[in-house]
Amino acid sequence: MSTGPGAERFDERRLLVALFGAGTAAFAQLYAPQSVLPDAARDLATSASATALLVSAATLGLAAGVLPWAWVADRVGRVRAMTIAMLGATAVGLAVPFAPTFGLIIAGRAVEGLLVAGVPAVAMAYLTEMLTDAGAASAVPRAAGTYVAGTSMGGLVGRLVSGGVAELFGWRAGVGAVAVACLVATGVFVWLAPRDLPGEPARGRSSDGGGGDGGGGGGGDGDSSSRDRSRRLRVLFSPRLLALDAQGLLLMGGFVAVYNYLGFRLADEPFGLSSGVVSLVFLAYLAGTWSSARTGRLVVRHGRRRVLIASSGVMALGVLVTLSAWLPLLLAGLVVLTAGFFGAHAVASGWTPVAAPRARTQAAAVYNLAYYAGSSVFGWLGGVGFALAGWPGTVGMVLGLVAVAVGLAASVLRD
Repeated sequence: MSTGPGAERFDERRLLVALFGAGTAAFAQLYAPQSVLPDAARDLATSASATALLVSAATLGLAAGVLPWAWVADRVGRVRAMTIAMLGATAVGLAVPFAPTFGLIIAGRAVEGLLVAGVPAVAMAYLTEMLTDAGAASAVPRAAGTYVAGTSMGGLVGRLVSGGVAELFGWRAGVGAVAVACLVATGVFVWLAPRDLPGEPARGRSSDGGGGDGGGGGGGDGDSSSRDRSRRLRVLFSPRLLALDAQGLLLMGGFVAVYNYLGFRLADEPFGLSSGVVSLVFLAYLAGTWSSARTGRLVVRHGRRRVLIASSGVMALGVLVTLSAWLPLLLAGLVVLTAGFFGAHAVASGWTPVAAPRARTQAAAVYNLAYYAGSSVFGWLGGVGFALAGWPGTVGMVLGLVAVAVGLAASVLRD
């Protein structure tokens, strides 16, 4: 990073804007089909739960990709890995909506998710490493909140663009248009991101006071490396990190279930909204952009555990309010649950690499694996509840997930 008066602040700002762009590029295309699921269901003649695979297949691909991308990033550099991931995902995203069969669309979405995984697998570890190396470790919570704000903005942009274009040209054109917009956000990242070097993350993780470096023979280095790997595995499977991973699994699963099936509810009576109007509902994501960016300041003041639990409680309150049949109150509940979810996610995702300083990339990758596995599994299972008991069935499942997440946070996590 550059040196001189004010350089650290300048570089930090470049880092934050670059990661905001990366979050936007990745998550706009990941969730672009969500606002047009009812239109896609009619066009493809598929059920609500089957059509939701347009989202779940991508998030499942993402879950499968985070660990391999963490390995790639340690070898080619984090910025290069994220750039390759975003460009590849955008190329696939341009082609997938126009595949001729439902099966090919789902397979393509899984590949797109596999490529998108390069961003969340690396981003938190990258920003933590860059700020720590610059002597600005205290800025990590705020930086993590800014990155999560970018992911929420990406989700919003993807849904608004796809829904608006779908109103005029159909859902396939809507989803394709999002991939075009993602090229711009990718360009912002490539232009602004401070460069890291291949191999730097690995060196940083091994600096633990025991080990490394003093020029011992090959056998000693091998023993040190083996001990280091063993320590990292113990950290990854520690109760603290497993509890943080569970936050992502459970809260993200509930959040995606709400947004996957709310569109079907709003398209039916008594609401009867069109796809273009339904896409405007996703403006509630702005609440997530605001809450995730503000979370860092709350953490400094009140501590991570307290803010995590409070944010989860806010999410549960919002979920309950969506049971209302009065549209303004339902939308207010959606805003509340979105703000609560993104606040909790900003805390948990930012806490994870801090809790594993010698395995930052791997810890962040495992968190994201859990996060998107929850999106895929519970995002789909919400449709089972919807089919069996309507919207109250989906709400009941989500409240159960939040309750388990809060219980684990309260009993296991400590600042």
